[in-house]
Amino acid sequence: MTVAWTTADIPSQAGRVAVVTGATSGIGRHTAAGLAQAGADVVLAVRDVERGERVRAETGAAAVVRLDLAEQASVHAAAAELVERWPRIDVLVNNAGVMALPRRTTADGFELQMATNHLGPFALTGLLIGALGHARVVTISSGAHRGTRGVNFDDLQNERRYFRWSVYSQTKLANLLFMFELGRRAAAAGLDLQSVAAHPGMAITNLQAVGPRMDGSRLEELLVVGGTKLVGQSDRDGALPSLYAATMPGLASGTYVGPHALFETRGHPKIVSASKAAHDAAAARRLWEVSQELTGVQYL
Repeated sequence: MTVAWTTADIPSQAGRVAVVTGATSGIGRHTAAGLAQAGADVVLAVRDVERGERVRAETGAAAVVRLDLAEQASVHAAAAELVERWPRIDVLVNNAGVMALPRRTTADGFELQMATNHLGPFALTGLLIGALGHARVVTISSGAHRGTRGVNFDDLQNERRYFRWSVYSQTKLANLLFMFELGRRAAAAGLDLQSVAAHPGMAITNLQAVGPRMDGSRLEELLVVGGTKLVGQSDRDGALPSLYAATMPGLASGTYVGPHALFETRGHPKIVSASKAAHDAAAARRLWEVSQELTGVQYL
């Protein structure tokens, strides 16, 4: 791998169908743009269809499908539309997510961060599994996954105690547990599916400001956003690990990609390691089983 890997190094994606969630801004938008530039037919799976259509026109993406990962009904509807229109999907980038929000519950009764960051992508991938037989599934995690020792199965919806950054870390750990378990189960089922993950480092996106704004804390917003701008990199550069994970030939399931410099906060993509907790196969199996029960989506 060349350290200075850029979008110019993306192999041709001509003839391939790629679905990118959360593609109206930030990492997702640049991921979609990079895939479209390389020739893929890119489907933007987004909450705001009007914004999605503007991004489609700007990036050269092929289509827009409405998807709100926090709503299981929306996940089912989007998956049904995707499978009907694209029976074969070559790349699925589970990019959409939320960060450190005040506690909210969804229409399904799930805590919002866990619903959006893990349960939604889990259900979407499962509902698309028939179209993903020869696909690359990319799950976007975060260096924040190292901020927790494990998933709190005794209070998965964080009803008893809620510390929003701790919950965010747990959802990002859940992303990696899911990635590893999907790879194991796909291999056992004989599917030619590579399950990989990426993280953007400390990238400047709109995610950092949402939580403080929901709390009405202008000071916290200034501190969080200002700190990110001081240390972080652009969202365009933050998308490079996602694009590397989505397009580079030969990546095995379980590959994790992040930035190369300053403790993985910025730089060009490289293969990185996940925490010990992320490699806990027993926790991954338990999370898989619990996720199936909560979402009602059974697969592999």
